Amino acid sequence: MFSSNSSTSPATPTPVLDQVTDSADHAIHAAQRVAADALDSLAQALQALRAQAEPLLDGAAHEASAVAHRGMHSLHSSTAVLRDSARHASENTVRYIRHDPVKSMLIAAATGAALMGLIGLMRSTHHRD
Repeated sequence: MFSSNSSTSPATPTPVLDQVTDSADHAIHAAQRVAADALDSLAQALQALRAQAEPLLDGAAHEASAVAHRGMHSLHSSTAVLRDSARHASENTVRYIRHDPVKSMLIAAATGAALMGLIGLMRSTHHRD
């Protein structure tokens, strides 16, 4: 068994304990330096990434704006074409009615009668269900 010698219990730290404490302090400071260096490197990498990403994001925003502008221009052009087509059809209809009013009235009456017949047929089919 081990013999316990209570008279050798030192009141002051031993040189070995001092060395262990100094080594632990050095290890902690070294770890802090490594962590600080890693954070600095990470911050620099993020700044570099941001510097590279900003022109790409600006370019993407500019391109999106250009696409939206082209879309609005296309919509405006299509609306103008549709408006011109409707005006042209209206002018042709008026010209046809002036040229042959009796035939125009008969076509309008036949179309109206056909639509009313279709509506009546749909109502009677709907009421049976």
